[in-house]
Amino acid sequence: MSSIAIITARGGSKRIPRKNIKLFLGKPILSYSIEAALVSGLFDTVMVSTDDEEIAQIAKECGAEVPFYRSEQTSNDYAATADVVSEVLEEYAKRGIYYETACVIYPTAPFLTAEALKEAMEILLSGNADGVLPVVKFSFPPQRSVVLRDGELVPSDKESMAMRSQDLEPHYHDCGQFYCIRVASFLKQRSMVMAHTAPYYMDELTVQDIDTEQDWKIAEMKYRLLHEI
Repeated sequence: MSSIAIITARGGSKRIPRKNIKLFLGKPILSYSIEAALVSGLFDTVMVSTDDEEIAQIAKECGAEVPFYRSEQTSNDYAATADVVSEVLEEYAKRGIYYETACVIYPTAPFLTAEALKEAMEILLSGNADGVLPVVKFSFPPQRSVVLRDGELVPSDKESMAMRSQDLEPHYHDCGQFYCIRVASFLKQRSMVMAHTAPYYMDELTVQDIDTEQDWKIAEMKYRLLHEI
């Protein structure tokens, strides 16, 4: 079954300039995603979708392919991941290359491992799901959140506030690392989270959004803890 890893790495990061190739513990953060994909041995193609020459060069040095650049439409601040994936698959189709499955990987995912990719792809291939989404449980029940109304804090769900936290239904959120998809399903639905999406559970220690400099420092601390460095 033909499969592709698509690593999305545009050059226009605003909150952390040049985020996708910024050094994370001495290596471009993009290199961690490329390495996990290559080491997994799952993919016929490991490519980086970018609009940036420097990112493309680093991606190639790390062993990924950059056979074409992103269009202007998928390089702006408003382009969704699904738009980027659609463009990549269409560009390969123009070259007569088609894939049955894909793994869409974010470039700022230093905690991603080849083992996680293998396990998630096994879930995809062993069932009838359109895709697999890595998720992590909220550390605090969102049902017991409060909101600000007219300068005062009020419960977002009064009934849940009176319940024990262990009695509340667990809620999960996207880890922001990767998506495994069946290409045929994606081309019909054009969404990263499709009608039939299976979970891949991850531990909170291996998950970290990296949107600010503070996030970056926290991620490096977590990585050192995990790898004892």
